[in-house]
Amino acid sequence: MVINNDKPKLAVLQLSGGNDYLNTIIPYSNGLYYDNRPAVKVLEDQVLKLDNDFGLHPNMAPIKELYDAGKVAIVHGVGYPTPMNRSHFRSMDIWHTCEPDKVGTEGWLGRATRDLDPRAENVVTAVNFGRGLPRALGVKGVPVASVGNLETYGLLNDIQDQQLREYALDAFKGMYGPQEGGDAVRESLGDVGRSAMKGADILRSAPQRYSSSVEYAANPIAEKLKMVAQVMFANVGTRIYYTQHGSFDTHSSQLGTHSSLWKEISEGIFDFWADLEDHNAENDMVMLLFSEFGRRIHDNGSGTDHRQGGVAFVIGGKVKGGMYGEFPSMKSEDQVEGDVYPNLDFRGLYATLLEQWLGLDPVPIVGGQFEQLNLIKR
Repeated sequence: MVINNDKPKLAVLQLSGGNDYLNTIIPYSNGLYYDNRPAVKVLEDQVLKLDNDFGLHPNMAPIKELYDAGKVAIVHGVGYPTPMNRSHFRSMDIWHTCEPDKVGTEGWLGRATRDLDPRAENVVTAVNFGRGLPRALGVKGVPVASVGNLETYGLLNDIQDQQLREYALDAFKGMYGPQEGGDAVRESLGDVGRSAMKGADILRSAPQRYSSSVEYAANPIAEKLKMVAQVMFANVGTRIYYTQHGSFDTHSSQLGTHSSLWKEISEGIFDFWADLEDHNAENDMVMLLFSEFGRRIHDNGSGTDHRQGGVAFVIGGKVKGGMYGEFPSMKSEDQVEGDVYPNLDFRGLYATLLEQWLGLDPVPIVGGQFEQLNLIKR
C-alpha cells in the first residue's frame, strides 16, 4: 500500500504530568522568578538565552539550535478559561476534547482524522505510538492504530509455530469478519477487529522499508520518534502521529527529573528533525508539544505543585520561528491563587494548526471560533 505522501502531517507530543513553564522558558531577567524559586531555579549563567528576557533550560540546547534556525515557535501563556482545574485527568481531558465546561465524548484529533478521511478508507490515517488510545484520538467509527513497538507489531506474534499462528489468524478473521444480521455491538467489535488486522498488515513492514544515516539517542522518546519517522517514510498515508513522554509531575526532586526529561526530549526531537532533513521531508511535518498545565510560581522546597498557564512549542520547516503570545505576569496582584493566569486559549493554537497547516475547518473540531496565531508560512 503506497499513498501519495506529500500532504502535510502533524505530530503531537504530550508532555504528561504538568511541565514546569517557568523552568522551561526561564524569565531570567525578572527578579520575581528568583524570589519565588529559592530552591527550584535555574541560575542565569546556565540559561540558554533567547533574548534579553527569556531563555531555555540548559538541557534544551538541541531545541535551541532548531530555534536559532527559525524552526521553533514558542507559545506563551497557553491554557483554558475558568474555572481552573488542577486535576491531571480533568485537565488533560479538556485539552483532548476541547470541552472545558463539560465532559467531552470525542477527541479533537479524532474529529480531525474523520475530516481527513471521511470514509475511513485508511486505517492508519492516525497512529498513536504507545500503549492504549489517547482521548484526543478517540471518536466512534474512526480507526486509530496504537503501536508499542514497530519491530514486533502485529497480531498473535507471540505464537512461534507459523502453522499454529496461521490457524489462529484464520480464527481471528472469522470472529471479526463481516456478519449478516449481527447486532450493533457485534458489528462495532467487528469494525475494530478488521481495522486492527489491516493496521497490522500495513505498519509491520515500515521498519524494513526504512533507512537513515541518523543514529537516534538511546532513550524512550527518541525511540518513539524514530518509529514516527519509519511510518512517515513508509508512505502509507498517515497524517496524524501521537505520542507522549513524562512524567513531568515534579512535586519533589524536580531539578534532576525535569533536566533529564528535557534532555531526552531535546535529543529525540533534534535527531528526528535531522532524519526529516536527511529525507528532504522537513517541510512536510509540523510538531506540537503541549502539557496539561504548568506548575506554581513559588516552589515547595524540592519541587513545584500544579498550576495553570503553560507553554507550547510548534516545530517545523514551515513554522515561523520566534515567540508568540505574552508571558503572564508573576506580580502578586496578577496571580490567581498562586498561579500565572493563562492569556491564550489552547483552542486557538489548535485552530491555527488545523486550518493553516492541515487545511481543515477548525470550528466544528475545537467547538467554536478562537483567535489564531500567524505562525505557519504560506
